[in-house]
Amino acid sequence: MQEGRVCRISGPIIRASGLGAAGLFDLVEVGEKRIIGEIVRLEEDEVVIQVYEDNTGLKIGSPAWSTGRPLSALLGPGLMGTIYDGIQRPLALLHEQDGAFMRPGGRGNPLDTEKKWRFIPNPALAAKIASGGKVKALAGLELGVIKETESINCKITIPPDIKGGDLAHLCEEGDYSVFEIAANTSAGENITFAQWWPVRQSRPIASRLPPDEPLLTGERIIDIFFPLSKGGTAAIPGGFGTGKTMTQHAVAKWCDADVIIYIGCGERGNEMTDVLTEFPGLLDPRTGRSLMERTLLIANTSNMPVAAREVSIYTGVTLAEFYRDMGYHVAIMADSTSRWAEALRELSGRMEEMPAEEGFPAYLPTRLAEFYERAGRVRTLSGAEGSVSIIGAVSPPGGDFSEPVTQHTKRFIRCFWALDRDLANARHYPAISWTDSYSEYAEEVQHWWEQVNPHWSRARKACMDLLKQEQRLAEIVRLIGPDALPDEQKLILLTAQIIKDGYLQQNSFDDVDMYCVPEKQVRLLKLIMEFHERARTCISLGAPMTKITATGLKEGISRLKSTVKNDELEGLNEFEGKMRNTLEELESVYRSRISANMASVPGKIT
Repeated sequence: MQEGRVCRISGPIIRASGLGAAGLFDLVEVGEKRIIGEIVRLEEDEVVIQVYEDNTGLKIGSPAWSTGRPLSALLGPGLMGTIYDGIQRPLALLHEQDGAFMRPGGRGNPLDTEKKWRFIPNPALAAKIASGGKVKALAGLELGVIKETESINCKITIPPDIKGGDLAHLCEEGDYSVFEIAANTSAGENITFAQWWPVRQSRPIASRLPPDEPLLTGERIIDIFFPLSKGGTAAIPGGFGTGKTMTQHAVAKWCDADVIIYIGCGERGNEMTDVLTEFPGLLDPRTGRSLMERTLLIANTSNMPVAAREVSIYTGVTLAEFYRDMGYHVAIMADSTSRWAEALRELSGRMEEMPAEEGFPAYLPTRLAEFYERAGRVRTLSGAEGSVSIIGAVSPPGGDFSEPVTQHTKRFIRCFWALDRDLANARHYPAISWTDSYSEYAEEVQHWWEQVNPHWSRARKACMDLLKQEQRLAEIVRLIGPDALPDEQKLILLTAQIIKDGYLQQNSFDDVDMYCVPEKQVRLLKLIMEFHERARTCISLGAPMTKITATGLKEGISRLKSTVKNDELEGLNEFEGKMRNTLEELESVYRSRISANMASVPGKIT
C-alpha cells in the first residue's frame, strides 16, 4: 500500500499528500480507524478523497493508504436475502459487532467466507476436461451452479476480465467456500466462486435486445396505460405523501422479475425500517416462499454518511448486472434519486466546484445517464437472455416537476409515472395521474399484449380518449354543473367514473384486487368500453340518462375487480351476457318507439 498524510479536511472531502502515484477512483483507507474512501481528483502530489464513513475526530497529519484498486462489490453466492449499506457492508453483521450504531472503520465481509456451498459442475464441461479435451476459457462460460436459495440458482461463470487460455482444471461436485478455487486456466489464473467487480464500471454484454416484452406488475394503470418493458427505465415523481414508496413496494412484490433489488438511498429511517420489517414477512406469490429469497436490500438512510449515499446506486446496479449475466430478469427500485442528487450537490460544494441550476453540479445529467443507461434487455456473454429494469423514485420539493432532477431524469427514462397529490388525498391508489404520465414502450409491447387479447390496443386507445374528453368536460362542470350537460356528455362522465373507481383504483388490502392478471385487465377494460358504446347507442335512440343509471350496471362493473378472481374469469362472461341483454332490451324499446312514431306520421314511408 502507498501511504500519504491528510493535509486538509472539509466534511467528507479530504485532501492527502504523498499519494500522487495512486489512480483515479482508487480505494483509500484514512486515519487510524481506516475509514473507507475513494480518490475523486488528482492534483500533482495531492489527491482529493471522498470518504464513505463518519470521519469525526480525524486530524491533519493522519495517515492515508491507497489500496491500488477501485471501489468494488463482491459478487458470488450468498447475496440474496442480505441487507447491505451503500458500500456493501452487511448491516446484520455490523449490528452484531457494534450494536445499533455503526462505528467508523467497521468491517464485515460482504459474503460469509466460512459457509460451504454445494457446487454442481457443468456436466458437459467436466466430461470434456476429464477426457483431455481443450476448453477455451471464454468470459461468461458456465462452470457450474450453486443453489443459493429455493428460488435462485447462482451460476458460477468465468468473469469478464479473464485473460484467456484454456481451462486446466474444474472442481468436482462438493462443498466449497466463496474464496476457494472453482477452476484455473492454462495461463495460471485462478477462478474463485466469488469475484470483485468495480461498481462504477458496467459489466460487458454480447448484444442488446429490443424492449418488446413487458414487465408485468399486476397494477392495471401501469400494465395497460403506461407499460414498462423488461430492461426499461421508469421514474415515479411525486411530492411527500403521494405514494412513491408504496407503489415501488407493490411493484417489487408483484412484478414478474426474477430478482428484486431495493435501494433505500437517503430515505428517512422509518421508511427504510418499514421495508426491512415488511419484506422478510412477504410471501412470493409465485412460489409461496419468503420474498427475501429473491430480494436484496441496500439501506443507506438520510442519517448515514452522505458520500455513501452517492455510491449506493452504483453498488445496487452492479449487483443487478451480476444476476442479469446469469440470465435472470432483475428489477431495481431506487428510492430516491433526488436524495442521491442532493448528496452529489453537497459533495460538489465541498470540493468547491462551480454550481449549476439550484446548486446541483454541472455533471448531474451525466451521472443520471450513467445510472439509467445500465438498464437494458441483453444477450449475455454466455448466450442467455437477461435484463435490468430500473424504477427510480424522484422527490421534487413541493411536488414541482420543473426542478432539475425531475427534468434531467425525463431525458433518460422512457416511462413516467407522475403521482398526483389530489388523487392521493382522495385515497385513490395508485395515485398515478393518467393525464401527466406517459410510456414510450406502449408500441413496443403491443404485439405481446395482442397475443394475450387482440382488443388491447383498441380498448386502451378508446379509454385514453374518453378520459381526455372527461378532463375537458370537468372544466365545464365546475362552471355550470353537470345537470346542464346533454346526455351524451353525461355518459362520458359516468363511464370515466367507472374507469377511475372500477379499473384504475386498486385495493392493496383486497385479496382479489391486489393483483390483476393480464387477461383480466384487458377483459375488464373491453367490457367497460362496450358498456359505453351500447349505452351511447341507447341515448342516440332517445333513451334518457336516468334509464342507463337505473340499470345498476355502473355499480356492477365497478365491483367486478373484486368479485371476479384471477383464475375464475367465467364471471366476466356471465356479467357481460347480463349487460348485453339489459342494454339490448333498452335499445329495442326505443327502436320500437321510433318505428311507431314514424308509422304514425301521414305519408311517411316506414
